[in-house]
Amino acid sequence: MKTISVPDMMCENCVRRITDALTGANLKFQVSLEKKTVEIDGSDGDVETALGELEDLGFTPSVR
Repeated sequence: MKTISVPDMMCENCVRRITDALTGANLKFQVSLEKKTVEIDGSDGDVETALGELEDLGFTPSVR
C-alpha cells in the first residue's frame, strides 16, 4: 500500500468526492478523513492515476 497525503481533505463531502473519483478510476483504496490520507493498493501507475484524480478534484496530494 502506498499512502497519499491529502492535507486539504476537510469533511465527509471531500471523502465522498474522492471515493467517487477513485472508484470511477477502478482503483483499490482506503480513505481516512482523520489521517487526511488515501492508501492505494496497487502499482506505481495506480498511484499516479490517483494523484491525477485528486488534483483534478482540486486537492493538493503528495506521496508519503
